[in-house]
Amino acid sequence: MIYLENIGKNAKNAFEDLKDVKHDKIKKVLNDYSRAILNNKRKIIRENLKDVKNTKRKNLVDRLVLNEKRIEGIRFSINEISKFKNPNGRILEQWSRPNKLKIKKVSTPIGVIGVIYESRPNVTADVASLSLKSGNCCILRGGSESINSNKILANLFRAALQKNKINKNCVQFIEKKDRKIVDNLLSKMSRYIDVIVPRGGKGLVTKVQKFSNVHVIGHLEGLCHIYVDKSSNLNMAKKIIINAKMRRTSICGAVETLLIEEKALNSHAVEIIESLKESGCEVRVDKKINTLFKKKLKLANHKDWKTEYLDAIISVKAVKNVHEGVQHILKYGTMHTDSIITNNSKNAKIFLDGVNSSIAMHNVSTQFADGGEFGFGGEIGISTNKLPPRGPVGINQLTSYKYVVSGNGIIRK
Repeated sequence: MIYLENIGKNAKNAFEDLKDVKHDKIKKVLNDYSRAILNNKRKIIRENLKDVKNTKRKNLVDRLVLNEKRIEGIRFSINEISKFKNPNGRILEQWSRPNKLKIKKVSTPIGVIGVIYESRPNVTADVASLSLKSGNCCILRGGSESINSNKILANLFRAALQKNKINKNCVQFIEKKDRKIVDNLLSKMSRYIDVIVPRGGKGLVTKVQKFSNVHVIGHLEGLCHIYVDKSSNLNMAKKIIINAKMRRTSICGAVETLLIEEKALNSHAVEIIESLKESGCEVRVDKKINTLFKKKLKLANHKDWKTEYLDAIISVKAVKNVHEGVQHILKYGTMHTDSIITNNSKNAKIFLDGVNSSIAMHNVSTQFADGGEFGFGGEIGISTNKLPPRGPVGINQLTSYKYVVSGNGIIRK
């Protein structure tokens, strides 16, 4: 596909050009971009409204909407990202060998990053900013449901690049809606793209991991769990769970399954579930918990334990102890974010060591699974890969490294 190949060539050329750009100029681009978003706020909201009106997937509206508060959130992320030091050229490790060989491990940019994402237009601004700040170029393929919002945010970034006399193709947005674009991006662009990052539902991530012939930083769905221990403070547990589920139900860090220790059913389960219901959440429970409610709640089935609702719905299950809770998470979880609420340090350790999550939490809401909250300024995604990078992927995670070896005429015997 000539269209994609041209984008790939442009990205490679832009990456070579970027090597000669001083880091202070990159900071200037980000500051100009933030200002441009402020100056074009009304226009951005107008374009976003077109997407909201056109979307047929009403469950994605919350992810899609850009209002003044969210635009300020985007600007805050850009401003935070701009403050970071240059992540490249850092000496990560260094040592000398007995033969006087000197070895340094030095951070380097990755190259060209391809990002395929759905619904959330803030991803356009976050990825463009993080990529440039880490010395990389990016090719963006946003979802068709947010096409107008993504285009204006990408074009404002490209204008900021041009204003600072930097190759505007450091950031490119694929405007064509043809579904074959994604297939070709995955299978025919390995000459141009160094890494692919999918941000979307399970179907998208599975497709990318199956067909991509370049390295994938996987952002699998966020099937997040909270385990409630009998020793936990009830008021704290209620506060954390309501926040983890209801603060924003549509984000990948929202809790989807609640696991309650059997010995805590009488002391904790009823009040927690009543609090969830009062907050407007639909609760689906197993048979054991339903007996506490005279069988008046909706029964959870096998499908519920493996469902990312992205809505005001939660599944609740009784488990014997922390070991059984961990086993449930290992069976149904997606290695995203899982939390334990307990005052028992031994059980906390069993949980934190036992789950395979990229983010394991203790007495914390899962909604903190976010690069901004980790102090990264923003994120390109939450990596659920077992190999690094894992968790929120910020500028330092968007670098690779090389070994620089030096000596004075040393030869190997």
